[in-house]
Amino acid sequence: MVDGRQRKNIKIGLFVEIVQKPHQRTGKLTEGVIAKILTSSVSHPHGIKVRLESGIVGRVKNILD
Repeated sequence: MVDGRQRKNIKIGLFVEIVQKPHQRTGKLTEGVIAKILTSSVSHPHGIKVRLESGIVGRVKNILD
């Protein structure tokens, strides 16, 4: 499993599962394709923040692609 907490593993166009801010407690995941990487740091303990092509913003939990 590729680590979604490391920015080097995240690329625009990857198919991923993210958790949105309102769903952090429940852990509900949303699938989509990365349109933009929003986290500028090398890593983040909760996952790199991205915007999907659908416009949804969240932190990467799983890389499916």
